[in-house]
Amino acid sequence: MLDRIAEFLVFGFLPLVVGILAVPETSVAAEKAIRGEVIYRERIALPPSAVLSIQLADVSLADAPAKIIREQNVKPTGQVPIGFEIKFDPSVIRSQMTYALQARITVDDKLLFISDVRHQVDPLTDVPQTIMLKIVTLSTEPGASVVGQLWLVDYVDGIGAITAPQATFKISEAGNAGGHGPCNSYFATVKVDGQAIAISDVGSTYKACAPEVMAEEKALFDALTKAASYKIDAGKLTIADKDGREILRFSAAS
Repeated sequence: MLDRIAEFLVFGFLPLVVGILAVPETSVAAEKAIRGEVIYRERIALPPSAVLSIQLADVSLADAPAKIIREQNVKPTGQVPIGFEIKFDPSVIRSQMTYALQARITVDDKLLFISDVRHQVDPLTDVPQTIMLKIVTLSTEPGASVVGQLWLVDYVDGIGAITAPQATFKISEAGNAGGHGPCNSYFATVKVDGQAIAISDVGSTYKACAPEVMAEEKALFDALTKAASYKIDAGKLTIADKDGREILRFSAAS
């Protein structure tokens, strides 16, 4: 009888004990989530091809592109509000940094709505967020043309208002662009298709100016290469990047 009990203990319980000990201990990092909704004022129903993109971004550096922490794409159904949930690793969040939510709605890859003001957020709180979107208007003033007009540079992304030295911008019928920067004369290749615009191959003369003037000029040239769309309203030309964010503003020269 004692022999059978010993056999049971060795061959019955021991494999079970070994099996338990063989299971590795796992550790799963807890995810955080930002939840909320996106709204807009217009009474517009979104078509089936619409896509809402929500980004959690590090916007700490004013003179550099935002660093995207996490992005979520949603296929909206029905009317606004459109709910969203962005999950992320909380270990990447730093207390000294600034974070914001960015949102846009595209239809067939064309921008329709965008968040045009910074929606700053503390990612580690559980407060629901509401993001207001603004409709993107690509209509151009009747009779106005971006080609052949001399434009005075009023604003450059990353710098702000440009007043002196006065910078200019002009597009020729031949598909060339150029003008006077804050320091040097410059030239570029441009393609205009409807309200879409692409500027490439920016070059300039090599005159040296004060450091702050050269910084303005570099920002102007960088912004020109990011051009994706434009609109003209009341003698004002605005150029936006691929995300619909205004990066350049001009006034028509008299």
